[in-house]
Amino acid sequence: MQAVNTYTLRTDSSLCSLLDLEHQCAVRMVEGKLTARATGQAEGWSEMAASPPEHLGSSAFRERFGTRFAYMAGAMANGIASEKLVIGVCEAGGLGSFGAAGLSRSRIQSAIRQIQAARLNGPFAVNLIHSPGSPEREMETVEDCLNAGVEIIEASAFMKLEPSVVCFRASGCFQGPDGIVRSRRRVVAKLSRCEVAEAYLRPPTREMLDALVSAGRVTAEQARWAEQIPVANAITAEADSGGHTDRQPLVTLLPAILRLRDDIQNERAYPEPVLIGAAGGLGTPASLAAAFAMGADYVVTGSINQSCLEAGTSDKAKELLAMAEPSDVAMAPAADMFEMGVQVQVLKRGTLFPMRAQRLAEIYRQCESLDELSAADRQSLEKQCFRSPLEKVWQETENFLAQHQPRFLADAQQSPRKRMGACFRWYLGQASKWAVSGQSDRVTDFQIWCGPAMGAFNRWARGSSLGPPAGRTVSRVAQALLRGAAFLGRLQTLRSGGFAVPSRLFSLGPDEFLECVPASSTARAPFADQTRQTAVVAPQRRAGPREIAAFLAQQIAEHLGIGAQEIDTQLPFESFGLDSVNAMLTLKRLEEWLGVELPPTLIWNYPTVHLLAQRLGRKA
Repeated sequence: MQAVNTYTLRTDSSLCSLLDLEHQCAVRMVEGKLTARATGQAEGWSEMAASPPEHLGSSAFRERFGTRFAYMAGAMANGIASEKLVIGVCEAGGLGSFGAAGLSRSRIQSAIRQIQAARLNGPFAVNLIHSPGSPEREMETVEDCLNAGVEIIEASAFMKLEPSVVCFRASGCFQGPDGIVRSRRRVVAKLSRCEVAEAYLRPPTREMLDALVSAGRVTAEQARWAEQIPVANAITAEADSGGHTDRQPLVTLLPAILRLRDDIQNERAYPEPVLIGAAGGLGTPASLAAAFAMGADYVVTGSINQSCLEAGTSDKAKELLAMAEPSDVAMAPAADMFEMGVQVQVLKRGTLFPMRAQRLAEIYRQCESLDELSAADRQSLEKQCFRSPLEKVWQETENFLAQHQPRFLADAQQSPRKRMGACFRWYLGQASKWAVSGQSDRVTDFQIWCGPAMGAFNRWARGSSLGPPAGRTVSRVAQALLRGAAFLGRLQTLRSGGFAVPSRLFSLGPDEFLECVPASSTARAPFADQTRQTAVVAPQRRAGPREIAAFLAQQIAEHLGIGAQEIDTQLPFESFGLDSVNAMLTLKRLEEWLGVELPPTLIWNYPTVHLLAQRLGRKA
């Protein structure tokens, strides 16, 4: 695998100085070429201030949410934004949000306990997703968060202000000694429409607060205080993202919500203005830098985290995500709002789910009941989508609804069309679970929520240590993106100062930024590399290239059940059917045999037996 980057740090001292973001540097033009060095006043040199990634975005976000960076990893449903992912992001200096949507109460409660047991230095968030058909589920999640002492919820997919969000916010209201009303509960609202944003930028209505007081969920005093502060502490302008999305361009959505925030702030004069973040399409340093340049207080990544090691989804799903191009996404009906015509953005590469789900939506628009299905449609659905008779699908759906949504079941039992919709929801709901579990006979039905940011990230990471899923952790991804965005900001400052900046400097890859992590970083320090060190250590066993190649060939042969002599050492590992799990197991056995720890990305950077053996053997 060939690296695509223009520079290497070890040979370009000017680039090293520019990439040392934690310190000042000096620059000048020499014979039309940009030259940089460590700071030190001298005639003809211009000083540049330090521009570390900690300076990106709003300091108010970092102070209010207790983070080191203005960076958040948004929730992905069904626990894809897992406990490990949340812990990794928070330990790294960002804000992580657990993907509680679609999970049982016991699962959510268990996740909260596990995250709290990690004793993080800062808070974390739990996702509260809008459930139009069962508002009681929203309130149950709020109750679980309040009982567990969760301080932040990330409210998503809401089309208007709902009592569940107001309950969480208002129940934490108090008046400080300075007379200013605040809330111990913080709400990050992820949305894509100005009319919805306005409801979160203003205090809740008196009617909604009175209803919560009558229900005993907030006190009368808390309700009076809640009328003085906005519902949300922060609003994430969600553009063209994975999952629920209106696919709006960030360059139009973010400025509109920023302007709305400023207008309402001028009117209400809140002591703590609402923060505005950006999400959707953020998968490269350039996209992050653009969001910050437009005025975003913080940025939120989503799709790209799904391909990381900590994500709670299958290796097969991560493999498909890592192969995606920016155009490999499509819209498909949403399981939770199917009858309303709401859609989600999903991956289309390697799966037939978008086409099959769209066909279900077409049938639902054309027919009033399952009895109206043509023989061809019924046969197609039972053979391709459901792989089971429709009667059996309804029976399973009925049992599920009886336990989880009895009110919806009562309506479906009375309405043939709602019964049909419930059966179609079965497929849509199962498709996401198959992707999470990695059910091998259902790969063509995987529903993988994904936006174009995933493809953009893959193109940027190609040829680097972040190229294969085995090299991706949420910490390394965030580190590379933020340092890259800060570096681009430094280049733009140079351009603004009249310097001629080579265009190739805008195209550096992840490894250039990952190599420049301050030496003081540790395993638990913010954005420290949570994989092993990337420098190859000399093997303890004195093995040459030929011996190492023979060992690797034997391991692969045993996996395939063939003789070692049949292994062509010049072929890529993937040609032997080694997925990420088996590749890492092979590397682990090599570690044990050599008696030394090896970086997890090594097998991807040297993707054949011959190359890897040559790399390790010459160190012997």
